[in-house]
Amino acid sequence: MSDDNTNNSEERVYVKLISAEGHEFFLDKTIAMISGTIKTMLEGSFREAQDNIIRFPDIAGYILERVVKYLHYKEKYSNAATRIPEFIIEPEYALELLIAAKYLDC
Repeated sequence: MSDDNTNNSEERVYVKLISAEGHEFFLDKTIAMISGTIKTMLEGSFREAQDNIIRFPDIAGYILERVVKYLHYKEKYSNAATRIPEFIIEPEYALELLIAAKYLDC
């Protein structure tokens, strides 16, 4: 038998998101592009589109971590036919997450 599925399958592309403190988060590019801002950066003629590395000097690591979790959540449940669980946001992070979500368009 031939291994055609391996040869024809697309290789996953990952994006590196870097927080203000230098924390690195690796995210599947298709999931990262749920964010309108990240999508624009990766599809445009920006440096980020060339190296798949995006720096967020104004977003703290603990906020960027929650944004990454939300992007995974949104990808998983966006077309779900079942009950969608609540995405829990800790009250102490709500304002910073709101600002980051607005900036990232997600």
